[in-house]
Amino acid sequence: MRKHSPTWRDWLHTLVVAGGLFLFTETFLLQGFSVHGSCMEPNLYTGERLLGNKLRYRLHPPQRGDVVVFRYPDNPRKIYVKRVVALPGEMIAIRDGTVYLNGKPLHESYVINPAHGSYPPARVPSGQYFVLGDNRDHSSDSRAWGFVPTRHLEGKVWLRYWPLRRAGILPAGRSCPSHGEQS
Repeated sequence: MRKHSPTWRDWLHTLVVAGGLFLFTETFLLQGFSVHGSCMEPNLYTGERLLGNKLRYRLHPPQRGDVVVFRYPDNPRKIYVKRVVALPGEMIAIRDGTVYLNGKPLHESYVINPAHGSYPPARVPSGQYFVLGDNRDHSSDSRAWGFVPTRHLEGKVWLRYWPLRRAGILPAGRSCPSHGEQS
């Protein structure tokens, strides 16, 4: 059997198929993002590269503790990374740096330095989420500009791929009402 050398048509076909697969993946499945600023430290640092799972929120709503990528409500061209703290219908409040969810303190293992300040009680509207940065005193988040509509969610952050020494699946950052437990 005689082998043939690739022609320009073979190369073009390969490029079109690869481009189509890339566009499908980027549009519906995964998208790369980078971190800018200190709002998610020490869990995410400036310059780190992340992959967001875009399909996740087409199938299931966000859960409390998810790190999400979303379009900033005041300027949808900007992309932000924050953590979901309160879900639609829940009552959120912050008193002296402690987050209260439906009247109970929220245990957040991913927050190293609790925030200062307060946020008045508010019910999260249907189809929206209350998000905070993990580095609360250095984060512009729902306390400053309000809730994030579902339509602005780009995906759930699930993988850090750069820098290589910190590469890996991001652990689930679940939080729950503390009910007085110590941890």
